[in-house]
Amino acid sequence: MSFLDSVSPQWIEEQYLLWKKAPHSIPVEWTYFFNGLEIGASTTVPEVTSIDSDAARKIAAVQALIHRHRDIGHFHACTDPLTPCKREHPLLSLQSFGLEKADLDRVFPVEDFTPAQASLREILRILRNTYCRSTGIEFMHIHDPRKWSWLVEHIENAHYHPVFSLDDKRVILKNLLSASLFEGYLHRKFPGQTRFSLEGGETLIPMLDAVVTRAGSQGVTDLILGMPHRGRLTIQTHIFRKKYESIFAEFRNTESPGFVGDGDVKYHRGFSTDVPLENGENIHLTLVANPSHLEAVDPVTEGKARARQDRYGENGAARVLPVLIHGDASFAGQGIVAETLNMSHLEGYATGGTLHLVLNNQIGFTTLPRDARSTCYATDVAKMLSAPIFHVHCEDPEAAVQAIYLALDFRREFASDVVVELICYRRHGHNEGDQPYFTQPLMYEKIKNRPPVHQLYGERLEQEGFPTVEIQEMSDTIGRELERAFDSSPIEADPPFLGRWSTIHQDSATRKIETGVPGPQLLSLTETMTVFPPGFTAHPKIDALYQRRRDAVAKGKEIDWANAEILAFATLLHEGTSIRLSGEDSRRGTFSQRHCVLFDMQTGNSCIPLSATASDAAVFRPYDSLLSEAAVLGFEYGYSLESPESLTIWEAQYGDFVNGAQVIIDQFLCSGESKWGRVSGLVLFLPHGYEGQGAEHSSARLERFLQLCAEGNLQITFPSTPAQYFHLLRRHAKQPFRKPLVVLTPKSLLRNPDCVSSLDEFTSGWFREVLTSSADPEKVTAVLVCSGKLYYELAKKRAQENRDDTAIIRIEQLYPLRDDLLREELGRFRHVRSCTWVQEEPRNMGAWTYIRPHLAGILGSDPKYAGRGEAASPATGSIRQHRQEQEKILVEAFTG
Repeated sequence: MSFLDSVSPQWIEEQYLLWKKAPHSIPVEWTYFFNGLEIGASTTVPEVTSIDSDAARKIAAVQALIHRHRDIGHFHACTDPLTPCKREHPLLSLQSFGLEKADLDRVFPVEDFTPAQASLREILRILRNTYCRSTGIEFMHIHDPRKWSWLVEHIENAHYHPVFSLDDKRVILKNLLSASLFEGYLHRKFPGQTRFSLEGGETLIPMLDAVVTRAGSQGVTDLILGMPHRGRLTIQTHIFRKKYESIFAEFRNTESPGFVGDGDVKYHRGFSTDVPLENGENIHLTLVANPSHLEAVDPVTEGKARARQDRYGENGAARVLPVLIHGDASFAGQGIVAETLNMSHLEGYATGGTLHLVLNNQIGFTTLPRDARSTCYATDVAKMLSAPIFHVHCEDPEAAVQAIYLALDFRREFASDVVVELICYRRHGHNEGDQPYFTQPLMYEKIKNRPPVHQLYGERLEQEGFPTVEIQEMSDTIGRELERAFDSSPIEADPPFLGRWSTIHQDSATRKIETGVPGPQLLSLTETMTVFPPGFTAHPKIDALYQRRRDAVAKGKEIDWANAEILAFATLLHEGTSIRLSGEDSRRGTFSQRHCVLFDMQTGNSCIPLSATASDAAVFRPYDSLLSEAAVLGFEYGYSLESPESLTIWEAQYGDFVNGAQVIIDQFLCSGESKWGRVSGLVLFLPHGYEGQGAEHSSARLERFLQLCAEGNLQITFPSTPAQYFHLLRRHAKQPFRKPLVVLTPKSLLRNPDCVSSLDEFTSGWFREVLTSSADPEKVTAVLVCSGKLYYELAKKRAQENRDDTAIIRIEQLYPLRDDLLREELGRFRHVRSCTWVQEEPRNMGAWTYIRPHLAGILGSDPKYAGRGEAASPATGSIRQHRQEQEKILVEAFTG
């Protein structure tokens, strides 16, 4: 019985009037029913009670049939190679709509469908061919009517579907054969070696080949690919055209890495190349190096893509295509995926749409989907973007290539993300040494008997008349090429510092870099950036803040921390260095100290005063980030990899927020140069200092960074004056090499009247890694060594107690530590009887365990320690206890 059978005509008329008044207030089935009434009417809709209710009901049922195929047709699609295809779906049967076989040849008028009038048989044929074959399509969650209509038009109309020529099919078959034979060759020649085979998912190769050719025809000049390790070697050889010889050399461990460092396993390394297109142009392909944290590469890839887009300018988003390959388990299971997706339409992070390819092996290591996710599909998280999702059967490579065409066309039209999921399987275990029968015996019994996709596709082409002998010749040619490459000499890898990095030095030896700026220039730049656009109404407090900044520079004194930062930015912009600053609330500043973006009190319009100081070659790009640390830091790291000439800065709202980004820090920032030969000049601003704000807002975990330091991989600094901060930022931009810079920035010092600098300190000099003491060396018998804001508390205590027998030395750069400068400074005090390291952090945190052996080596004996005792938590949450602890440190420093 249909849903209309028990309804009275009077009630139908009431609903019809309601629908005319508010179409979205009643269920969708009624909308289709009343649309059917109006479509069926010749001129005007007659009285509902006199309508042929059966005809109207049938029209509405057909419209509902169309809607439901669009909505859930993917459930009936045949997309799983390990599961028999469903012959019928109960919700898509004619009976579920009150239709019957007798209606198949009846012609129905339909809305939003092509053709506008067709037999039910023809409508069903179009719907089944579109939604229920080798591709399941999800798009009914998309709320934008433009996107929805575009998809319907391009999915359902045969006019938009590609017709694969014989040459097209030959290319697909060759890609499948190349991938399969290459993987099989590696399996035979290097048995037992881990390679994370693509076998079972070889259709990914013709898909990626289609991405390159289609994107190139659309004007894309750069493709940035981020992916995990499965299939990475095959993609390098067959998409990036890396020589077989190089891959074989990596398996033999005979290749020259081309850089000084530790290197990495072959399935983590990056690669880049130019690939020629049919139009005679080249497309530059970049494969981003990636560790085993599978999805951590996602924001790094997006950052690299955005940096290139920014460099290209107005048409950058159309020229640079980011592509991300995901595993099904990681796409559903890792939070950084959602964080990266959330960036897609944000001003500071958008990349014009990303193509996501999900390689669904139907298993994560040994974990089945029912234990790996709570959603129906692995791709459901992408619905947060209203992105279309195409689920494709891996054994229908033509359908997979067609999905790529639609996806790229959609991305070009709407600059939005799109997802293509290739549902396949993994022929071997997680790696080639695993035994999958231990945990999935039934699944792998099916896989064992499954012929490879190139064989299935070859048989399909033979049925279409493709010569069997040509397939064999194609296979023989690939085999001969593999044998030739295997017997050849290995190819040395290219050095990493090419192209735009060719001017960057690998040598990071300490150099004194003059970073002073003439006073008149500083005053001129200050005047420029403290004049707002005509008619702009700034907040009165912000207006006063900018006037104080101008007055401080004009008077040449009391230049505070935020003013020093703005001066550093202004001078670099004026000299042609672009700056990108991002973080949570970074435009205003967590502590309301920066205010580099202002908002009109009358209109809400914004202005960036610093932009007026920039030369034509420089841009200042400040952004408030999404509430994420891992994804945003990964993005900025990727951005820095593409911007050796720019200053790229990520600011944590509080220093401890790096806790949420530890994977990016460990796997990319600290070890990327050693593993992959890729250097970064990324700057981290980490507010750090003990002000009684509890465990979460005190420590930037300095000890972790110092533990990660080795082989000159990082620069860890703890500047204590505005002028030092100014020179540090300028030094970093002007160094001939690139290293990540960690700056422990202050909180209370932002408004400490003692933490100011005079203009003279900005006009000459450089960043000093060790700040000397002004105490008389002949009177000094005790030396205190510290970093950061604690200096001001020690200096105040020293003055209160008139302790001219005590010198205070500040270490402004903890790594690389300038032992020579520290030795020279300590050597000035000939009468010293004690040397004490003073810190705010607990004994098992902070710099103590790092600095102790250095000081001992200089002194010839262990230094004393003044600071908090060992603790599980970085700081107390009690302001009273904090003050007691802080006073105890000061007492110990002067009595120890």
